[in-house]
Amino acid sequence: MGRTRKTVWRWRIVALLLLAALVAGGYGWWRAIGWVPLRAEYPMQGALVGAGDGAVDFNALRATGADFVYLEASDGARGRDAQFARNLALVTDAKLPHGAVHAYDPCVPAQRQAANFVTIVPRDPTLLPPAIALDRLASTCGDPIIEAALESELTTFINQVEGHAGQPVVLKISPAFEAEHDIAIRIERNLWLDRDFLQPDYAGRPWTLWTATTHLHGEGSDGPLRWVVVQP
Repeated sequence: MGRTRKTVWRWRIVALLLLAALVAGGYGWWRAIGWVPLRAEYPMQGALVGAGDGAVDFNALRATGADFVYLEASDGARGRDAQFARNLALVTDAKLPHGAVHAYDPCVPAQRQAANFVTIVPRDPTLLPPAIALDRLASTCGDPIIEAALESELTTFINQVEGHAGQPVVLKISPAFEAEHDIAIRIERNLWLDRDFLQPDYAGRPWTLWTATTHLHGEGSDGPLRWVVVQP
């Protein structure tokens, strides 16, 4: 009988510990999906939006605190965000400052990618500086010549995009891309870095934009938002 009681108590303790862990995890997740950096520290905050975010309500987004929006626009030589035209019209109507993002493909010649970008993104001096998303690695191309020429090709692309936009680009560099190519200190442009909840430090120099969370739930979108802040 004594052993039975001890076994029952052990299971009760285990159950209580599991319940406490579930409650703590649930509370942590609830805090995570509502977290954004303090406005006192980062007065300018906004969002990155693309087709994967569905039908975004930009007026609601502005009402919940977005000061600007970046729109995913082009990808490589042919890719185009399916919602870019819609999002561009709606974000303009909402009077939110906005810019465009190109996903750079190191396996594709720079001129072809630039042609794709300038075709879809209008020449508009009111746009925010264009951003180049650097995530795909040159090592995936399977050609050592491409890897060796990465910086040169990327510089060509940057020059052509800047000629179209009339202002310097922002380099949106992923941790994996920076780890392999060490590009942040080789091309002097403002940086946009990614890291949930904690300030990123993988570029070796200060950032201008930071994707602070990819888990934010709020007005304007049915799914989680990628929330971006500006270095004051």
